[in-house]
Amino acid sequence: MVINLTKSSGQYLKWVKMEKVILFDLDGTVIDSTDAITGTFLYSFEQNNFDFRGGVNAIHDLIGYPLEYMFENLGVPKENVTKFVDTYKQRYKIISIEQTYLIDGAKDAIKKASKFARLGVVTTKTTKYTIPILEHLALDTYFETLIGRQEVVNPKPHPEPILKALELMNIDKNKYEVYMIGDTKLDLISANSAGIHSTGVLTGYGKKSELEKYTEHVFNNLTDAIKYLENK
Repeated sequence: MVINLTKSSGQYLKWVKMEKVILFDLDGTVIDSTDAITGTFLYSFEQNNFDFRGGVNAIHDLIGYPLEYMFENLGVPKENVTKFVDTYKQRYKIISIEQTYLIDGAKDAIKKASKFARLGVVTTKTTKYTIPILEHLALDTYFETLIGRQEVVNPKPHPEPILKALELMNIDKNKYEVYMIGDTKLDLISANSAGIHSTGVLTGYGKKSELEKYTEHVFNNLTDAIKYLENK
């Protein structure tokens, strides 16, 4: 974004190109961990003798929300949710790396983005399990900060995770051009509420018609999104 400063004596002072900051969601945006997530939910149901009658599509539809919210909305009684979440986490930390993959073109897009913007991650995943995934995929060095579920009280779609990331990066959003890229409405609502630009991608769990309710900018993949932001 190019802005002009206030007039002085009837003349524009100069034009300034603002530095860019890009915050990335992970699941469905950068990585594909669908098998790891759905498989671990099914494992938790089985280990806790829960008769889950939904199916993987029901789990898919909730990816992006906190685990507690997902289990409760998949039918687990509220008083039992903590137990199911604990079972999930114990299993997920074992299988997450081997069952998580880069989405096509994502790594190259992030490399490209790092050439013209400062980068961060804002996710609802548990940070201590996310860091090994990023290290395994050789992505960790591109990001200045990682905000996961335990760093905030209120996860996405609340603006707190984004505002926390900007705080840790020492970013004044009035002096930078800040974007959030994600694949669900949760990412876009969070961005809009935080007062930054929202950008959707169709590589994950959100439908185009749904994403377009919250942003004018929806792209087929991260490559196209980064190309747009580079040239904007």
